[in-house]
Amino acid sequence: MLRCLLIAALTALVAAVNAPANAADVPATVAPISGAPGAPSRADLAFEKQFGDEFLDAYWAMNPTDAIAAGYYKYADKLIVPDEKSRNEQLAFIERWRTRLLSIDPRSLSDANRADWAILDNQLAASRWDIVDLRTWQWDPSVYNVAEPFARLLSTEFAPLDERLRIFTRRLQHVPAYFDAARLYIDDPTIEHTQLAIEQNQGALQVFGEELQTKIDESTLSAGERRTLTQRADAARAAISGYVAWLQSTAAGLSSDKATSFRLGRARYEKKFFYEVQSGESAQALYARAVQEKTALHERMSMLADQLWPKYFPNVAPPAERLDKIGRLIAKLSEQHVSEQAFFGEIESLIAQLAKYVTERQLLTLDQDKPLKVRKLPPHQRGVALAGIDAPGPYDASAATWFNVMPLDEMPAERAASLLQEYNRWMLPILVIHEAIPGHYAQLVYANKSPSRIKALFGNSAMIEGWAVYGERMMLESGYGDDTAEMWLIYSKWLLRSVCNAILDYSVHVAGMNEQAANQLLVREAFQSAEEARAKWRRVQLTSVQLTSYFAGYAAIYDLREQLKREQPDRFELRRFNEQFLSYGNAPVRIIRELMLR
Repeated sequence: MLRCLLIAALTALVAAVNAPANAADVPATVAPISGAPGAPSRADLAFEKQFGDEFLDAYWAMNPTDAIAAGYYKYADKLIVPDEKSRNEQLAFIERWRTRLLSIDPRSLSDANRADWAILDNQLAASRWDIVDLRTWQWDPSVYNVAEPFARLLSTEFAPLDERLRIFTRRLQHVPAYFDAARLYIDDPTIEHTQLAIEQNQGALQVFGEELQTKIDESTLSAGERRTLTQRADAARAAISGYVAWLQSTAAGLSSDKATSFRLGRARYEKKFFYEVQSGESAQALYARAVQEKTALHERMSMLADQLWPKYFPNVAPPAERLDKIGRLIAKLSEQHVSEQAFFGEIESLIAQLAKYVTERQLLTLDQDKPLKVRKLPPHQRGVALAGIDAPGPYDASAATWFNVMPLDEMPAERAASLLQEYNRWMLPILVIHEAIPGHYAQLVYANKSPSRIKALFGNSAMIEGWAVYGERMMLESGYGDDTAEMWLIYSKWLLRSVCNAILDYSVHVAGMNEQAANQLLVREAFQSAEEARAKWRRVQLTSVQLTSYFAGYAAIYDLREQLKREQPDRFELRRFNEQFLSYGNAPVRIIRELMLR
């Protein structure tokens, strides 16, 4: 009965949160998806010819680093020097292709192509805005980091080792010029992004050290090739070290009252939200909805705490203030967690358990040929999140997918202990659901199989993060965790995290929330540990809008599912819904919704 009441309350709240957006909020360049499906029109054929392989190849030539992440290695030996010349070339590319795109009337296209048209329109417009208006290349030193594509060339077996090392060698020759340009164009950076750039580029040195030497020793390169590779790797290390030293000197001269603020401000924040989330509503509207959901979650968590209190605090009266009551109970449950030594192994075990559960309950068809491997988060990626998925792109979908986890044994004991309590017996499975199965890992496998490369490549963050949050809810509704009040309470705390992510991000970047107020929100109202709150405060300084994508996407997906259940009471099947939703790649939920309702 308690579970039914909780699900009913959550369903009612999410449905209210997803009231249709005003038509005026829909981007002007997006035509509503309508019309009966049929044979491809002349316009469809023209669109598919121009914006198929021809466009993508030109795009990857301009963005070879992104191409490597997507598994497209034709231009892997190219490293674009981030100077004024390359930015002007990027702008000319955007202008040329967007002109061609806008010459096609989206109303003349099929549903699938109309969705691709809208995604490309947004992608090109957002890229131009980033270069011209947001200008991260000027104030964010952390955007200058060459390590990840080089690491992928070493670890991804898309070609024989010798060939990959030759590509590696050719790409290396431009690293010194790359960092020369970075130093030239960085102007008045933020303190926070400068510190992140220092930490991540120090970690980047490892890619050009023992890991590279091991690969060289395993190869059959000639003596001359080895000498050239070693010399260029040494030059790259010197360039990275020089950049780090320059950043350290720059950081010493920055003061908090004069340096560029990491806060975007209302105008830039709303614009970035418009491009990245694409929900059809404003950032301010989503913020208001998140505040409403936080209040509702507190009420439901109080009900669960009342049920659990006698079990964990027999003969002790609960605190009168409900947040104190909920917080004490969560703290008590958080005492049950794995040891530091067992943390990695527990994640591996949970992946196998979740895969079996999802398959047996027929929630989603999983691809048994796409194994997921757990590893330590690479040093050059650290400083933002505890864990995450590092997946191959759609061009190289057979490559390994990594579940990256920050190694607890490499952080202070107090921080590690705090994280273990945060990711306790009930919370750790939810983390793995979110990142792995049926969350990001499963979703990205489906995205790589999408017949539309546009939808798979130019992913919408709200759809991607929203699916992972939706997956958590779906698992609990199916009975995962045995429907215990403990599991629902900790899940509610986790969902509260997504809700408070949206509140925090908007409050910090638009309303000027300070660290003390953020700590009050995260620790007092969201029941997060001091370590988790510390990490989230740093994350919100280093990112913007991304934290809102969890709640925005989740609410939209859940609302779509519930609408289809109401409209198709005799035909609705959960697995079919999940697989059909994922079949559209990483398109915005708004577009997927229109396609599925058709």
